[in-house]
Amino acid sequence: MKKWMAEDWEFEVIVTCGIARNCRLGLETGDKFVFQYECPASICPRVMPELHTWCEIIRNEGNFIPRGCKEKYEMDFSCPCQCIHFHLTAKPINRDENGVYNGTSNRPSE
Repeated sequence: MKKWMAEDWEFEVIVTCGIARNCRLGLETGDKFVFQYECPASICPRVMPELHTWCEIIRNEGNFIPRGCKEKYEMDFSCPCQCIHFHLTAKPINRDENGVYNGTSNRPSE
């Protein structure tokens, strides 16, 4: 696999509230996932559709303010079971402090 796109966002998801015995995967407070475009290893597959949606909002120049969040690139959400709570932070890479892209992306040669 030849990845050709320079990612411009990094995401961090931290479990802010949860007990391992209440989660099928054993997620608990303090667990942390850092990723760019890929699905984070060992995250619950039931959480991934919602997480992907929030990350796509950021990747497409949106933010979380209209959702009622205080910060543009930070939000809290829960798993579908409501037993694990997460904090999502989007961090710009290859972007300036205003989120404007300043990197390059080149396809690999065949």
